[in-house]
Amino acid sequence: MRFSSLLSASLVLLLTLPAAAQFRARPLVSGLSGALYATYAPGDPSRLFVVLQSGTIRVVRDGVLLPAPFLSVTTRILTGSERGLLGLAFAPDYQTSGSFYISYTRSGDGASIVARYRVSANPDVGDVGSEQIVYGPIAQPYSNHNGGCIQFGPDGYLYFGLGDGGSGGDPGCRAQNLQTPLGKMLRLDVSTTPASAPATNPFFGNPAGLDVIWAYGLRNPWRFSFDSLTGDLWIGDVGQSALEEIDFQPAASAGGENYGWKIMEGTNCYSTAACPSGVPTCNSPALTLPVYAYGRTLGQAVTGGYVYRGCAIPSLRGTYFFGDYSSGRVWSLRLVNGTVTQYTDWTSRLGTIAGLSSFGQDLEGELLLVSIVGTVYRLESTIVTANDLGFGTAGQNGIPAFSVCGLLTAGESAEFRVDRGLPNAPGALLLGLQNNPTTIAPFGIVVPTPLIGSLPLATDALGRVRFTLPGGTGAATVYAQTAIADPVGPGNIALSNALEVFFR
Repeated sequence: MRFSSLLSASLVLLLTLPAAAQFRARPLVSGLSGALYATYAPGDPSRLFVVLQSGTIRVVRDGVLLPAPFLSVTTRILTGSERGLLGLAFAPDYQTSGSFYISYTRSGDGASIVARYRVSANPDVGDVGSEQIVYGPIAQPYSNHNGGCIQFGPDGYLYFGLGDGGSGGDPGCRAQNLQTPLGKMLRLDVSTTPASAPATNPFFGNPAGLDVIWAYGLRNPWRFSFDSLTGDLWIGDVGQSALEEIDFQPAASAGGENYGWKIMEGTNCYSTAACPSGVPTCNSPALTLPVYAYGRTLGQAVTGGYVYRGCAIPSLRGTYFFGDYSSGRVWSLRLVNGTVTQYTDWTSRLGTIAGLSSFGQDLEGELLLVSIVGTVYRLESTIVTANDLGFGTAGQNGIPAFSVCGLLTAGESAEFRVDRGLPNAPGALLLGLQNNPTTIAPFGIVVPTPLIGSLPLATDALGRVRFTLPGGTGAATVYAQTAIADPVGPGNIALSNALEVFFR
């Protein structure tokens, strides 16, 4: 068909700009003072959840901040210093179980808690009365270094990062003491209440250490993440007075790594005062040293990030992004056979992010940046691949959302996406060379008219469509729209918005 010939003839080299000029940080929402984290629930690309230190979780639905919080636990938590509502993780089966988990410091004594909640009948509101404590309380001797990040790993277990108990210099050497959870990465099976320790944890059944410990020797693993493709674990561990560090654990690890604190701060020797007898010496091969460390001229509190696995910026796929809370700088690097390559400082391009408290990731692997001042940003390409022309008609799940992610340029490709369609429904991609909105009864406004053709498609069990097209060998502009079978839509069809797509 004619469209196929256009695809094969529509590829020219557009990217003459350096990589640093290909993306920006675009604000998604502002005014959320105390923002510490942002994430999406599995299977729901329409709602962004933002965690506030004060004890609430806010929802941004389709770009609009909802007036009512998703959850408010302000009366249950102790805030101030590094305390508060610190972490949020949705269960992998959230779409069926409705379960999500939060970590916070408890009202009264500041002890660390992990609790399970469930969403109410309203998907925009969590059931505050459904709380079940699954782990804790863990006493915190000081108000700082609470950690608090929680993430589900690719193995389905919940990982919980705890700092060394606070003060400065880990006065009790808790990070090296295997009889306390402080200064550790914990691995929890939350299918039980309270949570249990998986039998594959490195100290399970061994009196030398607690069953729940996965790794140790951490000062304050404020933010950590799993690579969504490889399953590798990346940890941003906040330093003492000289070095900030990035730790790495490959997906194949059986756990048990000792990341060195307080024997070492990053790659520097520090102290063994008050440590248990028999701890490794500085630079011992028994210690897992950071893959990257930086000094105080660049920042004073590392904010661990994510490996970019999105499609909007193809040249950066596989790159680990991280930053610094104090300086607001943003960097990236790649790890190739254990060696850091392509270290890049993006601050001149993105500007400093005041109070960079966290990174986040959407369901497609695109990156978010969170400022404690109250703004959540999204990394986006500055190369326009498609313009949204609007229109569309609603079906059971609203107007299907049609978008393109990626670059239709030399050597690149783009992913075409449909969301909010009826699950497991047939449909078609409508194609034209003109932007000519025409009402076609009873279906609604079809933009690409006259049609030059159509291609069959079908939604998956989540009501989505995903397909990839390459760039061509010449410039072309194509107009596209999708039609999804839906008994609620006019003529039993739900039309998506229309797109103007640029092949470069």
